[in-house]
Amino acid sequence: MKRAFTWGLALLAALAGGGAAAQNFPFKPVRIIIAFPAGGGTDIVARLIGPKLIETWKQQVIVDNRPGASGIIGTELAAKSPPDGHTLFMGTMGNLSVNKHLFPKMKVDPIRDFAPVTQVVAVHFVMIAHPSLPAKTVKDVIALAKARPGQLT
Repeated sequence: MKRAFTWGLALLAALAGGGAAAQNFPFKPVRIIIAFPAGGGTDIVARLIGPKLIETWKQQVIVDNRPGASGIIGTELAAKSPPDGHTLFMGTMGNLSVNKHLFPKMKVDPIRDFAPVTQVVAVHFVMIAHPSLPAKTVKDVIALAKARPGQLT
């Protein structure tokens, strides 16, 4: 009985001590990895939200640009970072969905290696052409490209 009581006190002390030692998040600087050069769209967005995160968290936020290899260098660095919440990754459609199909030997699996936090921006793409081009819809452009192989840029 005495042994069980001693173990019980030890367990209670460990649990109580663990709660007292817990630190608020974030307890060290937060790094936002960008897989593209400074000055690009992803970098600009990170630098716009960084000051608000600093204000909210009362902790330093570092934008860390790691460009190269179509975004693979920064993506792999982010995936290898400790999963402690102090490294964020500004992923894009390219490095989170397209690259896996373009580069089959890529070491990162976005489904396995990342946990989504939030969507920061929505990007819309627009196709434009000179008014003299006879195509007026995407379907028309495809048909024209097939009719004139190698002539459209």
